Amino acid sequence: MEEIHQKNDEEDELLSSLPKVWAWGFTYMYNYKGFWYRPQVTQSMVSCQKHFEAQNTDTIIATFPKSGTTWLKALSFAILTRAQYPSSQSPLLSFNPHHLVPFLEFELYLNKPVPDLSALPSPRIFGTHMAYSLLPESIQNSTCRVVYICRNPLDAFVSLWHFINKGVGETLPLEECFDDFCQGIAGCGPFFDHVLGYWKQSLERPYKVLFLTYEDLKEDTTGTHLKRLAEFLGCPFSLEEERDGVIEEISKLCSFNMLKDMEHNKTGNSILDFENKTLFRRGEVGDWINLLTPEMVERLTNIMEQKLAGSGIVFKLGP
Repeated sequence: MEEIHQKNDEEDELLSSLPKVWAWGFTYMYNYKGFWYRPQVTQSMVSCQKHFEAQNTDTIIATFPKSGTTWLKALSFAILTRAQYPSSQSPLLSFNPHHLVPFLEFELYLNKPVPDLSALPSPRIFGTHMAYSLLPESIQNSTCRVVYICRNPLDAFVSLWHFINKGVGETLPLEECFDDFCQGIAGCGPFFDHVLGYWKQSLERPYKVLFLTYEDLKEDTTGTHLKRLAEFLGCPFSLEEERDGVIEEISKLCSFNMLKDMEHNKTGNSILDFENKTLFRRGEVGDWINLLTPEMVERLTNIMEQKLAGSGIVFKLGP
């Protein structure tokens, strides 16, 4: 009991020392080392930073929220385990991708400061929404691989707004939420700082960080990016696998419509209190046109051009 009280005191002391704002019309967010998080996630990140010991064979799936997280988890799991599970026998047919690739800060370290990870099969695969600078040192300093996917900010905001609406059970004020997003205030934001952190690492250490975009994957009709992902993960597709259509099988298994239609993805929940069915809405590029006003588009586009100037990142905003 004394340890619990001590832990609560430490958590309260941490949160009381951080800047906080009332954001998105429903919650407080705390600024931890330059990034905004809800209180319970801030605490779990600190536990993860202190205690997570990466193995060199680990794979970390990193994303900004609602940028293709579920999809990339499914693809990476299917690619890494294809020798063990052909597509017709994949655990993805029975379990949500977030169950198979658990979040570090949103699951494993959320309720247990030092979870027992010894039973996880190797090679281990984890997910995170943490900014690169906030990743545990063991991840940054080991030879484990980090795969990052991002999405154009217009679609990322729209998808996040819809997702949180479903989670809180009400329609949040669009203009207020958009203003917060533009100021960098969003769970795991600022968006552009999050993206640039992983982008810079992918340029400096391409063997360590693979940088993908949602839009490129959506356009990948030839499997080029899946082959690139498999090579990065250390298990490239063989010529025989290519001839046998293994790439196409994995692409189909992990497609938006296939995952959305699976019964286990229509019920239950895998992330906090969010129902699995809320993870699959439309999955389209350019869906922002159905929600944002021209003034909003102009504002966020101008911010995007300013923040990404000279970086080399170019987002596709439509199909």
